[in-house]
Amino acid sequence: MTLLVRQQEPAGAPMWRAPQELPPLTTTVPREYVHRASHAEVFLTGCRRLADARFALTGQWPRAHTFFTNEDGTRHDPMQAAETIRQVGLYLAHSEFGVPLGHQFLLRDMEYSVYRDNLGIGQGPSELTLEAVCTDVAWRGSRLAQFAMNITIEREGRPAARGSGHFTCITPTVYRRLRGAERTGEKAPGRRPRPAEARQVGRSSSADVVLSATDDAGLWLLNPDQSHPILFEHGGDHVPGMVLIEAARQAACGLLGAEEFLPVRVATEFIQYAEFGSPCWIQAVSVPSEEPGLHGVLITGRQDGNDVFTTRLDGDCRRRGERAGQLVGTHQG
Repeated sequence: MTLLVRQQEPAGAPMWRAPQELPPLTTTVPREYVHRASHAEVFLTGCRRLADARFALTGQWPRAHTFFTNEDGTRHDPMQAAETIRQVGLYLAHSEFGVPLGHQFLLRDMEYSVYRDNLGIGQGPSELTLEAVCTDVAWRGSRLAQFAMNITIEREGRPAARGSGHFTCITPTVYRRLRGAERTGEKAPGRRPRPAEARQVGRSSSADVVLSATDDAGLWLLNPDQSHPILFEHGGDHVPGMVLIEAARQAACGLLGAEEFLPVRVATEFIQYAEFGSPCWIQAVSVPSEEPGLHGVLITGRQDGNDVFTTRLDGDCRRRGERAGQLVGTHQG
């Protein structure tokens, strides 16, 4: 005969709970709602509606990121603010305004600025609190057609970034008609021209360079690696807007002869799609900055004789030969 003995739990041992009784833990929002394939690239963790078109969100920037980083790894990349704004717009459209998955979005413009002193990386991930206010919300019947959004991003009660953007929502049928049958399939990468030297455009890795140099110091060829795990992580049938903004930053860095360029304020207008398979030229010219102590650069992308996008950047720059961490300009956004 076998004697079954129930072992007595030690005094003070926590009571076992069924999984449904466990307290809720931090997780990301669904990756599909921000058009990302990997959970690691989702920066939002929650959302709560405050009013009809006002929302409180939470998010997190990782302590280290393979693409959004600066040379010495001590500061969050301002491009993370741009990506966060993009994700907020897509998430609100799907989760709060009912846009079905599979619908397409046109990002007509995006503006963002950062507070440089509040971008330093600490001992752990940066917890974010965000507030988004949607305006100019337009409906076509029961379907969301377009909206604008203003957003603020804080870390530990201190402002880290702010920005805005205009989104247009398009059904799959309208998108296919807009793009044409020959452009709605993802393009396979062709033979890639030689990219610019990474240090010339402010990157530490040649894999992250999205430009090729020309004989003109202010002109580059848009040349991203279509297999890049971050920039093309969710595929598509045209060059993503975030790639164009990164191209603008790299061109500004190259024009200024800077080893590091920190864009404090960036304003982009997207005019038409940047297509695969046709050269897109990135022209950079210096312009007076609207903010004292910053360097201004105007970027224009042109393809087949037409403007594709324009980006105005105002930022701090460390020229070649200056020590790491030494940036010219003190404006904080």
